[in-house]
Amino acid sequence: MSEKDPMIPDGKVNPIDTDYKVGQDNIVVNLGPFGLDIHNRVFAISGIAVIAFVVLTILFQTSAEAFFGDIRSWLTTNLSGFFFSAANIFVVLCIVLIFTPLGRVRLGGTQAKPDYTYLGWFSMLFAAGMGIGLMFYCVSEPLSHFSSSYAGITTENGVRTDWAPLGGAENNAEQAQRLGMAATIYHWGLHPWAIYAVMALGLALFSFNKGLPLTIRSVFYPLLGERVWGWPGHIIDILAVLATLFGLATSLGLGASQAASGLNYLFDIPLGDTTQILLVIGITAVALVSVMAGLDAGVKRLSEINMGLATLLLVFVIVVGPTLAIFSGFFDNLLAYVTYLPALANPIGREDVNFASGWTAFYWAWWISWSPFVGMFIARVSRGRSVREFIISVLLVPSTACVLWMSAFGNTAIDQYINQGYETAMNSALPLQLFNMLGALPWAEVTSFIAIVLVIVFFVTSSDSGSLVIDVISAGGKVDAPTPQRVFWCTFEGLVAIALIVGGGLIALQAMAVSTGLPFTLVLLAAAAATVKGLMSEPR
Repeated sequence: MSEKDPMIPDGKVNPIDTDYKVGQDNIVVNLGPFGLDIHNRVFAISGIAVIAFVVLTILFQTSAEAFFGDIRSWLTTNLSGFFFSAANIFVVLCIVLIFTPLGRVRLGGTQAKPDYTYLGWFSMLFAAGMGIGLMFYCVSEPLSHFSSSYAGITTENGVRTDWAPLGGAENNAEQAQRLGMAATIYHWGLHPWAIYAVMALGLALFSFNKGLPLTIRSVFYPLLGERVWGWPGHIIDILAVLATLFGLATSLGLGASQAASGLNYLFDIPLGDTTQILLVIGITAVALVSVMAGLDAGVKRLSEINMGLATLLLVFVIVVGPTLAIFSGFFDNLLAYVTYLPALANPIGREDVNFASGWTAFYWAWWISWSPFVGMFIARVSRGRSVREFIISVLLVPSTACVLWMSAFGNTAIDQYINQGYETAMNSALPLQLFNMLGALPWAEVTSFIAIVLVIVFFVTSSDSGSLVIDVISAGGKVDAPTPQRVFWCTFEGLVAIALIVGGGLIALQAMAVSTGLPFTLVLLAAAAATVKGLMSEPR
């Protein structure tokens, strides 16, 4: 049995805009035998691809590990310039939109009013910027960049592979700290949020102003016309589903690795794949309960708990850590970021191969794979804002929050190494560095336990929210699809994370984020062009 999707109107979508309309061959929603309400081609192809990936990876673990290592290395090494250039394009586009008349376009139409106050809206933008990645990398990334710059790491043939474009900082701890924090902020500042802003702006514009379904294919209506409801649109949404799912699985795998390290640190629970897999299973089960409880009763309450705990941990580190160094470092880090940004973002002639390929190219692919997830969340809470107001807020509010978070944790860890001679965090594995940094502060057991809880709840909220977004895309833009579909996606997010853990660990997680981020980078570049074209037809 099938019926026409009521979310897709006939005829002209916007009475002001005669160029945008939906024809008779609209997206069809199929009601399956289990009450599933799915856009069958996108759901079926995406679901089969994910199931096949999980089965093959688990069956051929040894081959999968070698494959993932090779594919990650090849993609980041050979296509790093492409990822650099794409991210730069998104930043430049956002700046252009701020300073041109297109910035006056209002999301929802000229008479639209914001659904949320500034305080509520900013809080949600801040919440979107917090996640497992910030917990995993808040200490490990500043320490990694500081260490490589300070030590002057070289390759076997004696050629530097890290900070040559930035001038190097061997034996200069203060300069190495500035370089390390500038590089960290580069990965968590304007570039990732420009990626999210472009995706969110396109979704908000074509949903609120053009009346099209809240799904990725809608953004392409100016370029594809009625073909967005056919196979070109199906392919776009399939790529969005796979990119989002594997981007989420990467975060879930990182979270499991860090939670396992924390449990080993506190309770001497053995490290290894078994512990991580058990964590993924247990936390996915909690996420399923949250999914079945619904958005307000589930993820909303968990998000509120997480924001409270994150704020508590942040304030604690600032107060008991090197407070003056953190506050002065916040501004110094921003200045260093602005100073080194041209060199960090330069896609041509990079000599710092390890940094450019191993860090930045992976990050940009990872952020792009997350863009449907974060972009849809931001779009849904931004009706009534002007494009200029929207972009400035999306770029600056969460970026500032990320800078403060990284400065508090990163500067504390580096200060412990430089001024206190504490080398434990520096010399430990990446997932354990946060806990070793907290171990040098008072109440280490309490704060480490809070950190573990934060990672777990971020895991749950990411899985729950991610399954909602994937479900919306696979159901052709419907926001009220049946709960069993979200259960399906939530379950397979966990299974994909498990498959990647047994198929190569961190390398496999990064490989799939880059692999799915690559084709979606092309999608997002085209979406940027379509969004500009859509904005040009709007009244200002």
